[in-house]
Amino acid sequence: MDNSNTPVNLREAIKNLDSLPALPFIAQKLLALDATTDEGQKQLLSLIEQDPQILAKIIGLANAPVIGSTRKISSVAEAALVLGINKVKSVATGIAIMSIQNSVSTGNLNLQDLWMHNLGIAFAMLAIGRAMPRQIRPQDDYIFLAGMLHDIGYIALAHLDPQRSNELHTYLAAAPNRPVLEIERSLLDICHDELGAVLARQWGLPEEIISVIRHHHKPDAADAPRNQPLIRMVYIAEKMLPSFGMGEHVEAGIHDSDWEALSIAPANAEEILIQAAEQADQASQFAANLS
Repeated sequence: MDNSNTPVNLREAIKNLDSLPALPFIAQKLLALDATTDEGQKQLLSLIEQDPQILAKIIGLANAPVIGSTRKISSVAEAALVLGINKVKSVATGIAIMSIQNSVSTGNLNLQDLWMHNLGIAFAMLAIGRAMPRQIRPQDDYIFLAGMLHDIGYIALAHLDPQRSNELHTYLAAAPNRPVLEIERSLLDICHDELGAVLARQWGLPEEIISVIRHHHKPDAADAPRNQPLIRMVYIAEKMLPSFGMGEHVEAGIHDSDWEALSIAPANAEEILIQAAEQADQASQFAANLS
């Protein structure tokens, strides 16, 4: 990280892995667990119980209106029954990764707004997923993880070049209708999507998540994989919720071809939009606890 007034060469900086923030240790342990086995599930719940912040946030999520539990949840074991073990793992991993804020000075990057945005996107993606054919629908844990981590590039930028990170977020606030990548290309030599993908690869995140981080603004780019619906799901969700939390100023308009790429009938779009907005609004009721 460079604290001088000289802009950092971001493309050179990301080649030096030591210059990027390290993956929090608890996130490493969570990612390594196999939640498909009884032993892995026990270890997962035990690990969460040992971290008061993650524990409180998982229980808070399980009690959120958007989940619809009919009883008060007071333990991580009960939360796992309500949310599902895979969703608990993905949310806990996302929370653990975002704890990196404790070691990164974020300046004008509002982490509360970033969390609000990421969480809203994750829940909007669930609404999209429910409309997709089961055979191509990603698992809920990957949907959540993709939604919660798609913008980690902003954290990498704040760590590598605080000055230009501050400038970027000042510009974003001043030009709410200008596409984010257009603004970034005028200020930076590498945008948040590419920065985030490099950071995610260093951290050993799943390849599907890396692809989402890299291509969520341009799912039809020549180098974007064609068999990963998570990318299109984030792309659509951001168009559905352009001002939710830290809006990314995406170009307006969801085309029929976007829905069809997920095997969703365009005629169902309006209903999905309503459901996604409702879920995102409800999710925001406990998002304040995630910063």
